[in-house]
Amino acid sequence: MTSTASSTDTRQGQGVEDQRPSWQQRLRRFGYTAPPRSDVRERLVPAYTEPSPRLWAAIGLRREAAERLVRWSAWGGPLLVTLIAGVMRFWNLGGPKAVIFDETYYAKDAWALIHRGYEVNWAKNANELILQNGGDVRIPTDAAYVVHPPVGKYVIGLGEWMFGFTPFGWRFMTALLGTLSVLMLCRIGRRIFRSTFLGCLAGALMAVDGLHFVMSRTALLDQVLMFFVLAAFGALLIDRDKVRERLAAALPPDADGLVRPDARIAEETLLGRRPWRLAAGLLLGLAIGTKWNGLYFLVAFGLLTVLWDVGSRRVAGARRPHLAVLKHDVGWAFLCTVPVAIATYIVSWTGWFLSATNGKGGYYRDWATADGRTSNWSWLFPDWWRSLWHYETQVYDFHVGLHSPHTYQSNPWSWIVTGRPVSYFYESPLPGKDGCPTDAGEKCAREVLALGTPMLWWAAAFAVLYVLWRWLFRRDWRAGAIACGVVAGYLPWFLYQERTIFFFYAVVFLPFLCLAVAMMIGAILGPPGSTERRRVIGAATAGVLVLLIAWNFIYFWPIYTGEAIPIDSWRSRMWLDTWV
Repeated sequence: MTSTASSTDTRQGQGVEDQRPSWQQRLRRFGYTAPPRSDVRERLVPAYTEPSPRLWAAIGLRREAAERLVRWSAWGGPLLVTLIAGVMRFWNLGGPKAVIFDETYYAKDAWALIHRGYEVNWAKNANELILQNGGDVRIPTDAAYVVHPPVGKYVIGLGEWMFGFTPFGWRFMTALLGTLSVLMLCRIGRRIFRSTFLGCLAGALMAVDGLHFVMSRTALLDQVLMFFVLAAFGALLIDRDKVRERLAAALPPDADGLVRPDARIAEETLLGRRPWRLAAGLLLGLAIGTKWNGLYFLVAFGLLTVLWDVGSRRVAGARRPHLAVLKHDVGWAFLCTVPVAIATYIVSWTGWFLSATNGKGGYYRDWATADGRTSNWSWLFPDWWRSLWHYETQVYDFHVGLHSPHTYQSNPWSWIVTGRPVSYFYESPLPGKDGCPTDAGEKCAREVLALGTPMLWWAAAFAVLYVLWRWLFRRDWRAGAIACGVVAGYLPWFLYQERTIFFFYAVVFLPFLCLAVAMMIGAILGPPGSTERRRVIGAATAGVLVLLIAWNFIYFWPIYTGEAIPIDSWRSRMWLDTWV
């Protein structure tokens, strides 16, 4: 009895290597090392990384305080980055006090939508009257033909409803969504990389990107589209984590307390309600209701979330994960996204539906009862549906046939290197006027240029290649998710290279470029277990890159905000001839 207890105590005190089977012990002499016994829970739900204890020791922080700091940094870090981004975006938001670039369409369309329910034709001098009278102008009733759905304009109109028909009012919501998108990207990056530092870095990179900054301060639709796309991506990420947590909880532990793969459970477990996937469908519907290229994200993210389910069931032990997902998950994945997105899109036209059908309502609202009354489908579909369908077909023909030359149009090949930015506003004030220094000697330049921070975008060109390598050759799901966002936002435009398109369309996949750069910087810093020398070299290299990007943003600040600068200073910032 005593001998047995003593023997048991001795075995419990031995190391893992001494408990190996005899064949493993015999192979030790040849350099064999048994792999550690992994817990499937750790693969399904990886832990968040924490700074090395050496860091806390170096700065003299006690363990309790360090743990509290790590806990608070999960939200404190992203909120701090967001605060800085918000201050920059809301600073002097009403300037320039002008209707710049396509604000001439969307600011007025938004004002008409929230008052009439449909867009209207404005007088040619409407911009001047709006600025002179503080937005106190009569809204016309003559319906206008517009080629973008209403959601983004309703969002812009919400700011006008709160703060008036002024530059600050019509830019408020894009500034707010731009600020919130920085917060979302910080949290999304943290969830993907399991690192608060890399998550905050991704958000900080977007905070100092010139294109995102300018789009946050301009009443255009693409910033609204980007917000909904990023929010949908974040919702699907949360859904992925929830699913993996459920699978981990369903797997029973073995005799050693470790959770092992189980084919039956992995293939037959029902994943339950998935509200975050429903939320993603709603958000993608709002994205499509802002601009039609949100459809590409619906397709790409739909495939992505199904592949995530395949990967989750495979890790849990499924021998035929594709068949299990086809049996249990694909149908629900479709129902949670596609019909929800379509229904959301249709509901977004409610204002147009409710307008008059006697020719005094929204554009084409009376088509079914006028020109389309002899349609072969009139017996099957209601008038409102046929009118909307006709409107949509006309808009599609417009989009695919748009070839009108524009000074600032660009080919998508040039986007990733910021080859042809778009000038939203330009003036040449005389010395002593509109902020131009009295000693300038000649005219100054005031410009709002939609130019991505060059150092960030040029780094992103390499980061995209790194992400593709990680996905293709290392099968890194994080790289695949980032690549999916870039592909959905970027590649479709190569189908329309003859169409009139602009660089600022790229803002929709900018968050994924920032995630790619953050991932590349993480690799530069070095993997866990790197030597101190490797860490120092990596930190120095990464630090120099981040500082160059921040400096680059500061350097171009005047041409992002419309600040008056001497013409020579403006010329020094035109690094490429195609920027002029």
